[in-house]
Amino acid sequence: MTVKYVLGAAILLPVLSGLFLLFFQDKWKNRQIKCIWIFLVMAATLALTVSLILSGDYQFVLWKLTDKLDILVRMDNLTRLFAGMTVTAWILGGVFAFEYMKHEEHEDRYFGFYLIVMGVLIGLDHAGNLITLYLFFELMTLTSLPMVLHTLSHDAVMAGLKYLFYSVAGAFLALFGIFYLYAHGAGLPFTEGGYLQTLSSYTGGRSMTLLILMMMLVGFGTKAGMFPMHGWLPTAHPVAPAPASAVLSGIITKSGVLAIIRVLFYAVGAEVIRGSWVQYTWMTLALITVFMGSMMAYKEQVLKKRLAYSTVSQVSYILFGLSVLNIDGMVGALSHFVFHCVVKDCLFLVAGVIIYKTGKKTVKELTGIGKEMPITMWCFTLVSITLVGIPPTSGFISKWYLAQGSLQTGIDGYSWFGPVVLLVSAMLTAGYLLPISIQSFFPGEAYAYDQLEKKEPNLLMLVPMILFTAAAVVFGMFPGTFLGFLQRIAASVIGGRV
Repeated sequence: MTVKYVLGAAILLPVLSGLFLLFFQDKWKNRQIKCIWIFLVMAATLALTVSLILSGDYQFVLWKLTDKLDILVRMDNLTRLFAGMTVTAWILGGVFAFEYMKHEEHEDRYFGFYLIVMGVLIGLDHAGNLITLYLFFELMTLTSLPMVLHTLSHDAVMAGLKYLFYSVAGAFLALFGIFYLYAHGAGLPFTEGGYLQTLSSYTGGRSMTLLILMMMLVGFGTKAGMFPMHGWLPTAHPVAPAPASAVLSGIITKSGVLAIIRVLFYAVGAEVIRGSWVQYTWMTLALITVFMGSMMAYKEQVLKKRLAYSTVSQVSYILFGLSVLNIDGMVGALSHFVFHCVVKDCLFLVAGVIIYKTGKKTVKELTGIGKEMPITMWCFTLVSITLVGIPPTSGFISKWYLAQGSLQTGIDGYSWFGPVVLLVSAMLTAGYLLPISIQSFFPGEAYAYDQLEKKEPNLLMLVPMILFTAAAVVFGMFPGTFLGFLQRIAASVIGGRV
């Protein structure tokens, strides 16, 4: 089977399976058989994606829209990184949802769109030019919206509309930039290091190009929750089912990161914005978001909303690492993409377990819960330590590289201010996560120990959390091969810049 057919199957299998589930819900009389079928679809998609990842680099036209617009796909190391994380997180989140969705209505609809979004994201990860990137980016917004709307409560509908309006507004900013770049001859396939600075046929002016790139940064940064377009994220996460919140935070927000990387490092080239007002503005917005998200999370008392504000902050760690435009910064950004995905997926799954087993949703209700579900709360504690950045967990590795990248920029003010903000944010992260663990395991004398009841979930919920937790710790203890892979990606698009 050729690579083209394997990729087509990896995209279409979950999409068509999801559509079948949506339109033929009445055909499933046995829930157990339905869940096995969904799992087999996700497992087959995982196997197809892994086979693509293990193949060599490739690039080909998947579909011709017009004589000038191609749906172009490519396989490179960045695709391997994002596609690998997408399918891994998706299948673990799906297994967790088999149990969690028992207490939710319309689970067929949920799993239908869950499978569809999986296929769309695989297409997005393989995008080989700007028009393909935009097409799958918009499809991802439209197909993931029902997961936010799932309960159809008033809050869910309002949150869904907010998610849609923010996402569409951001995508339109990016689309205007794509129009401009194509009109001036910059519609070529993605190339490591970008092609704009060496493209003799490019007719756009530098000032206008910088303005366009700033618009695209804000537009795609909307999905990543970057200030000032972050407002949808803390509204959407709390109303969505917990497994949906996990993939929204762990994977879908990172689609904005992927789009920014493709535009700036594979289409335009980092040198176009290096030392310009665009780079400084981008760095400023990222640092504002890091600090603001941490402060809002520290103040928030609803657990899932606290985790959502944390995502606002943590994803901008990634954006800041990219904005310094050097190898160490990009290694820190890409490693934090992986580590944050692992950690935040686990944290939202823990929140889902607590809601599923106890109905508790606020931080103050969690006193003593570590006595009732110790394995669950140990997972929470270990990934919280990871997110703070305490060695030897993986979060320390990514934050080390982010700080090094910032210090190496040589930009007055930013080179030292960046690490300061990262450290302050780390302390705030400790402040909004670790007290939950302390109170859960050490509730004090007032806790009713004689009424203690174990409430650990079953293996469908426990196994995904344990695997995410193990990955968070193991990546930090044995990072060598993985960091070498990320350094190759960074060196290919930034060149000799340290």
